[in-house]
Amino acid sequence: MSKIEIPFAKLSGAGNDFVAIDNTRGRLQISWPAFARAVCERHYGVGADGLLVLAPSTRADFTMLYFNADGSTGGMCGNGGRCCVLFARENGIEHDDITFEAFGFLYRATFTGDGIRLAMKDPERIRRGVLVRAIAGRFLCHTVDTGAPHVVTFVDDIEEIDVVSAGRELRAHPEFMPEGTNVNFVKVVGKDTIAIRTYERGVEAETLACGTGSIASAVIAAIEKGASSPVTVQSRGGEILRVGFAFDGQRISSISLEGHASIVFSSNVLFDTTSNKIEGYTRV
Repeated sequence: MSKIEIPFAKLSGAGNDFVAIDNTRGRLQISWPAFARAVCERHYGVGADGLLVLAPSTRADFTMLYFNADGSTGGMCGNGGRCCVLFARENGIEHDDITFEAFGFLYRATFTGDGIRLAMKDPERIRRGVLVRAIAGRFLCHTVDTGAPHVVTFVDDIEEIDVVSAGRELRAHPEFMPEGTNVNFVKVVGKDTIAIRTYERGVEAETLACGTGSIASAVIAAIEKGASSPVTVQSRGGEILRVGFAFDGQRISSISLEGHASIVFSSNVLFDTTSNKIEGYTRV
C-alpha cells in the first residue's frame, strides 16, 4: 500500500469548516476527490464541509480548488475562499490584497477589522417567484447563481422549518435539475438583516454557514424585500456575515462577502492512496 503524509490545516469561516492543503508548488499528485471524501468524513477522517487546495497560478497568488465533502466540485465557496486567503497569509503571503483564481474567475480579498472581505462574482440567472410543490409543502422559490446555484425561499419561523427534509427534497426537485441546487430558508429579522439556514448540495446536510448562500439570500432580500447594502446575515452557527452590493433597481453588482475566519489547528494526515482512507494523523 502507498501511504503519503500530507500537512493540512483545519479552518472555520463563520462556522463553515474546511480542510486546507498548500499545494502551490504542485508536488502533491493524488486524487483530490477521493482525498476530500476521506478527510472530510466526520467519523473516520478529520471532518469538514469541504476541502480547499491551494494550487499554482500564473495570474494570481494561487488557484483555489474546492471539493465538497462528497468529492464533487459544485461551484464557488465564499467562506472557503475567505479561509483560503487566511491560510495563504499563514503560509507566507505577506501583502494585504490577495488574489486567487477559482472556476475561471479572479477573486480579490482584503483584510478588515471584521475579518476578510472577498469581492465576488455578480449574480446571474435570477428567477423570481417559482412556486414549487413538494411533499414538505409549497415553497415560493427564487433562484440565483452566485458562483454556485441557490434557491432562496422566505419563511415565517426559521426555527421550526425542517431544513434537512425540505432542503433535501428541494435540492433535487425536477424544477432545479439536472445540476441540483443549494437551498436557503430565509427570515427577514430587520430592514437590512436576515437570518438563514442552508442545505448545501455536496455536503447533503445543513451547514452552520454558507457564503454564496448568504450572498444569494441578501440579493433576493434586496430585490423582493427592499433590503439595502450592506445586508447583515445571521448564520446558523451564530456568526455574522455582511454582504455588500450596488443595486440600481435593475441590476445588482459589486458583490462583497465579509466575515470572520480562523485556523482551528494544523496537523499531518496519513493518507493511503490505494484504499483512499485516512490512516491517522499527528498534531503539530
